Amino acid sequence: MARYAITKKLGCGYVEALERAHSAFREEDLLVLSELDMTEHIKKTLNKNFRRYAILGVCDPRLSYKALTVETDMGLMIPFNIIVYENDEGGSTIAAIDPVVSMAVIENPAIALVAKEIRERIEKAVNSIS
Repeated sequence: MARYAITKKLGCGYVEALERAHSAFREEDLLVLSELDMTEHIKKTLNKNFRRYAILGVCDPRLSYKALTVETDMGLMIPFNIIVYENDEGGSTIAAIDPVVSMAVIENPAIALVAKEIRERIEKAVNSIS
């Protein structure tokens, strides 16, 4: 997958993968603030069929607060996007934006430390999903 993502393929179906993702992020104290059902959205707005696909908005309130106090405009990058979708192999895929890569455009060492910490937690959550 892309160098800007933390990705894992799963052997389970979409619904189970989505449930496992919610659970794994909760275990890492990462809040799922939003969930967008792209399949439904595409059908409703474009009348097109699309694979089962969700975008989750995830954050850690403590780290978000820390980042926002350093860089007020950090809200443009929070929450972090996680995707769960049916893949072509008959299972599901989960992928998360790599905060270190996405936040590298901000030239602030304090933000780089926050990005590193949140990446470790996101990676741990994604890797814990089986």
